[in-house]
Amino acid sequence: MIHGSLAALVTPFRNDAIDENAIQKMVQWHIGQGTNGLVPVGTTGESATLSEQEHCRVIELVVQAADGRIPVVAGAGSNNTREAIFYHARAQELGADGALHVAGYYNRPSQEGLFRHFEALSEISTIPIVVYNIPPRATVDIQPETMARIATLPNVTGVKDATADLTRPLRERMLIDTAFSFLSGEDGSAVAYNAAGGNGCISVTANIAPALCAQMQAACRDGDFRKAMNIQDRLMPLHLALFAEPNPAGAKYAASLLGLCDAYCRLPMVPLSDNSKSSIKKAMTGLGLI
Repeated sequence: MIHGSLAALVTPFRNDAIDENAIQKMVQWHIGQGTNGLVPVGTTGESATLSEQEHCRVIELVVQAADGRIPVVAGAGSNNTREAIFYHARAQELGADGALHVAGYYNRPSQEGLFRHFEALSEISTIPIVVYNIPPRATVDIQPETMARIATLPNVTGVKDATADLTRPLRERMLIDTAFSFLSGEDGSAVAYNAAGGNGCISVTANIAPALCAQMQAACRDGDFRKAMNIQDRLMPLHLALFAEPNPAGAKYAASLLGLCDAYCRLPMVPLSDNSKSSIKKAMTGLGLI
């Protein structure tokens, strides 16, 4: 079961090329900070602007640096089923412990089309598949009944839920009676999601405050939601500041303040405004991160 605080890793660049040293440095730092898992080349990893070679190289670097100490769930999603199968197969070959799959954007398949997409992935998979349900970006919502069907497929072991619907884990747990990881995809509601039956979060904020995010998830796992909410209250100004402008510009700027990587994002992402930079600095200072 994938659980706890999983960092949706940024992809560091230097001179518009992948900064391989920074990637390896970040992985070591996350392990030392208590992060429970790493999710490279997802939305926060700017997968949409990576070449095929860059995408696979990032997975390879993260897997090598993690060296089996924490799981690596590689982004492999596509609205093209053939392409998703290709990236999934490459993630397997490169040693990833699982793969995260978003689907549906632009071509807007039906619920049956979504099921068949994941069915095709399941047929070639030897590693766990995490379904990424994010209607605001994908334009389609994997309904609870469809998620339950997908959960019956071999190697489908969890969901990253970014629906912002806190009834969703309750409704899906009524329909799914097998072992299944319910992971939030929303930092601000991660504790509430866990209270409804979730067991972790694939987090943007964990790029910047990994120890606090891991402690918050551990408190949830222990049933100490008072402690978890105290940590969440402290983190909320950072959550809000990081998402004031399109992700991952905020996370990469914050990472640059920690000396982890440059703040550079590829177009069409643009540098942050001075107001957003100030808000991020203030939130990080308040947490004692800088």
